[in-house]
This record gives sequence, C-alpha cells and structure tokens, in this order.
Amino acid sequence: MALTASSDAQVAAGNAQAASGSSFYAGMKVLPKAEREAMYAVYGFCRIVDDIADDQTLPIAGQRVALDAWRHDVRSLYAGGDPGLAAMLAGPVDRYGLAEADFLAVIDGMQMDLEGLRGPDLATLYLYCDRVAVAVGRLSVKVFGMDAAPGEELAHHLGRALQLTNILRDVDEDAEMGRLYLPDELLTQAGIAARDPRAALAAPQVARVCEELATVAHAHFESANRVLAHKPAGRLAAPRLMAAAYAGLLSRMQKRGWNPPRTRVRVNKAALIWLLVREGLFA
Repeated sequence: MALTASSDAQVAAGNAQAASGSSFYAGMKVLPKAEREAMYAVYGFCRIVDDIADDQTLPIAGQRVALDAWRHDVRSLYAGGDPGLAAMLAGPVDRYGLAEADFLAVIDGMQMDLEGLRGPDLATLYLYCDRVAVAVGRLSVKVFGMDAAPGEELAHHLGRALQLTNILRDVDEDAEMGRLYLPDELLTQAGIAARDPRAALAAPQVARVCEELATVAHAHFESANRVLAHKPAGRLAAPRLMAAAYAGLLSRMQKRGWNPPRTRVRVNKAALIWLLVREGLFA
C-alpha cells in the first residue's frame, strides 16, 4: 500500500492545503511532522466526503455514487488492491494501523447527512456523532500513539463533545440545507412540534433545547479532560488544544444566547495562540 516518494509528497502537500485555515490546522501544527501529515490525510479524507454530502449542486443520486466510490476504494486499499481515491490514506494506514471500520463509519455518517436528519431521536443523534466524530477520534488517537483503553475513552468523549458543539454552532447553516440535528426528545419536551428546521429554530423554546444539549457537550468535555489529566502515553498536545478551544467556543455561544437572531461564534486565531501559551503547548 506504500506510495512513491514523489506522490507521497504531493499528497501530503494537498492534505495540508485542505486543512489550512481551519481550527483543526492550528491544533495539528503542534504535532511532529509524521503525525501531522497523517492527521492532515485523515482530515483531507473527512473534508472530501463531507463536501460530497454537502454539495447542493449534485443530484442526490450522484452524491450517493460518489460516497460509494469512496467505500469501494477504502475497502480496496485494505484488501491490497488498487486504492484509487484512498491512496491518500495508504501511508498513515501502514504507519499507524488505522482501522478500515473507522473510515467506513465516517462515510456512513456522511450518508446520514445526505439522506437528511430532521429532529433525530437521541439514539440516532449519538450514532451520527459516533460515525462522523468519534470514529475520527479513534483514528486520531492511534496517530497520537495512545494506548487502546484511554485512547478509545478520549475519542468517545472528545468526539461527542466536539460534534455537539459543531451542531450548536451550525444550527442556522444546517437549517438552510434542510437539516435539524436537535434531538426529537428535547424538542418534544420543550413543546416544539415543528420538525421543519427553520420553524423549529424560530420557536422561543429552542433556547432551552440548545442549552440542554450544551450541558451534555460540557459533560463530555469534562470526561475528556479527566482522561487527559491522567497523562496517558501519547502526544496529547493536539487533543488538549482542541478540547480547550471548543469548550471555550461552547461557553461563548452560551453567553451569546440561543434565541434568534444568532450571530455565528468562531474560534479565532488569537484565541488559539493564547491557548497554546496557556496550555504550554509551544514546548
């Protein structure tokens, strides 16, 4: 599955370019070169399949075909065949023993996006989080060199925390695409009957739903930080930075409030630099 030296360098450069400008990019910059390039490859894969699911210019049949092509190529990579599109993953898979099931889970999560989620029940919401975020966490902790037990625990809690934060940050953007990730049980408890994304988000009770989901996300951040506090083996600078940055983002959204109009809150570069200093990650 190894790539040639020249193609390997080209793939690495392309993956880094895809990640540049994102908060993920800043988090991964603290890693040594080999681990950093592996994480850029994982990010590049996630970004590509996410873009397929979000591409409103393609008919849904074309999006399904594109995701199926990735499934085929990931399976071919692991079977020793032509990796096709998945050639970008060959080096990290060889070096870090990344699991086929985790890449396929990410694609399945993007399929859920493609087919549309509107007020999923909590079990479906958590399945979605586990596919699009926790699976990425499991890939990441292997690159970070963590042992299986603490690595899987960190992937579970930090993955869910990050994805729930993303859901709360992007509620209006997702609604424009016809998606509503706020769970059915919390919407029902708040007295929101609508499952049309715009109608549900216009309800004043939506603030209660968002705040309850934010509480769940904070609990996962706290659990992730407990894992990190025990200083397990591995390169922990990147997950520490991501946890601190996104927990801060979540707190800022809570301070802003959840009722419309909701101004978008972002992780900014100055805040990331401050976190690097505060967490001692320049060392």
